[in-house]
Amino acid sequence: MTDIALNEPEATRALARQLADLAEPGCAILLSGPVGAGKSELARAFVRAWLSDDTAEVPSPTFTLVQAYEGTRGTVWHCDLYRLGDPQELDELGLEEAISDAVMLIEWPEKLGARVQDDRLDLRLDITPEDTRRAQLTPHGRWGDRLARLIAAARSTRSAS
Repeated sequence: MTDIALNEPEATRALARQLADLAEPGCAILLSGPVGAGKSELARAFVRAWLSDDTAEVPSPTFTLVQAYEGTRGTVWHCDLYRLGDPQELDELGLEEAISDAVMLIEWPEKLGARVQDDRLDLRLDITPEDTRRAQLTPHGRWGDRLARLIAAARSTRSAS
């Protein structure tokens, strides 16, 4: 597990851009944490980075449950499962079909039940007592190597400063 301080909203967006650089179709990023911790902000920045368009409109899928975005590297599905009542409802969303071909950004992943991908990054965002954010990243599958590259890049950036 890796713990990252996100002391300002730009740090959350920078993390999202780094994750978008490392992601590839067939992987998932499961975003958990309390309301207001920055899950949607991170997902929005990830989608914009994936699309290489800082002005892309990326609405929250709270009511639609899923928004799909086509980029040159493939499709990103941004899912907000907060309103999902039962994991059986996932069948209606078409997630099973999309998992192998798309990058999945899933808010409220606890609603997935046992339907969790092997190649995933569990990313928990929390609000600190100082009203900043912290991210805990736990890699699974190929995300172990990806996360190691992210950490190495962060260290080399700090040492070059």
